[in-house]
Amino acid sequence: MKKILVASTALVAVAFAGQASASEPIKLSVGGFMEQWAGFSDEDGAGIDSEGRPNAFQSDTEVHFDGSTTLDNGIEIGATVQLEGETSDDQIDAQYLYVNGGFGRFEMGKNDSAADAMGIIAPAVGPVGVNDGDMSNWVDVYLIDTVRSSGTQNRVTYYTPILSGFRAGVSFADDSQANDETYNGINGAGDNIASAGLEYLGDFDGWSLGLSATGEESGDGAWYGFGANVGVGNFTVGGSYGHTEDDYGLNEDGQDLDAFDVGVSYTMDAASVSLSYGYEDFGTGDVQAVDLGLAYELGAGVAWQSSVFWFDEKNDTDPDNDGYGAVTGIRLDF
Repeated sequence: MKKILVASTALVAVAFAGQASASEPIKLSVGGFMEQWAGFSDEDGAGIDSEGRPNAFQSDTEVHFDGSTTLDNGIEIGATVQLEGETSDDQIDAQYLYVNGGFGRFEMGKNDSAADAMGIIAPAVGPVGVNDGDMSNWVDVYLIDTVRSSGTQNRVTYYTPILSGFRAGVSFADDSQANDETYNGINGAGDNIASAGLEYLGDFDGWSLGLSATGEESGDGAWYGFGANVGVGNFTVGGSYGHTEDDYGLNEDGQDLDAFDVGVSYTMDAASVSLSYGYEDFGTGDVQAVDLGLAYELGAGVAWQSSVFWFDEKNDTDPDNDGYGAVTGIRLDF
C-alpha cells in the first residue's frame, strides 16, 4: 500500500511539474445547511415511560468553506472545510484537499471513505429515515445501517474517471482514529482501514439505474454491501443489503450483523413522498422500522420535510422496545 501511495504521489507531482503559476488564486466560498426539527415520540420498553424521550426539538447545522483553482494544464485543485454548527467534541466535521483531472480524482485529509460516498440505499425524503438516519435521536432504538462506514478519518482516496457510467473508488486510512474524541494527530490507537467501492449510474429513455458494491476492511474484520435504485418516470424503487463480520473493528457487540432496506419514492413538481422499510439482525436481537417521508420545496434551498415512523426492537439481553413518532421541520441549503 505504501508503494502505491508513493507512486500515486509521484504521478501527480509530475503532472504539476513545469507549469507556470498563471492560474487564479483560490477564493473561498461559503455554503452548508441548517436543519431545525420539532416532533414527538411514544415508546414502551428499554426503561422509558410511555411518553417517550423528552426531546421535542432537534437541530443540525454545518458551515462549509470551499475553494478551488484550475491550473494551466487543466488540472483542478481545491479544498473543503466543514464546520459543525453545534457539537460537544470535534468542531471540524471534514477537511480535505482534492485534485481533479483526466486521471480521475484524488482526495487527502479528514473525510468519508469511498465506500461511504458510493453506497446506494433505498430512496427516502423525510428527516428521519430507517437506514443510518436520525431515528435514534427521537427514540431509544438500534440504528439500522447497511453502509457501516468508518466515519471521517485521515485518509487518501482515489476515484477513477467515469467510463460508460461506471466508476471505482479506493481509500486508505491510517490507525490514528481521527474521528475519536481522544485523537491527538500523533499516536495511533486503532486499525488501518482500506475501503473500496464500485458504482454504475445510467440514464436511459424514460428510466434510470443505480448500482453499488462497497466494503471496508479493518485489520481483523470487514463489512460489505450492495445497493440498487431504479427510476421509472416519477417513481424510484430501490434497496440495499449490508453484512458486518463479528470481528470488524467497529462492531462493539462482537456479532455478525445483517441488514437490509427497501423503499419507493414519488416526485411531482415540488413535492416528494417516500415509504421505506428497514430490518437488521444484530446477533442478540433484531429490529425493524418503517418511515413515511414527505418533502416540499418551498423555494430555492428551502424545503419543508416531515416523517411519520414506527419501530419494533426485540432483544435477548435488554428489554424489548417498540414505538412510533412524527417529526416536521425546515431544511435550508446555502
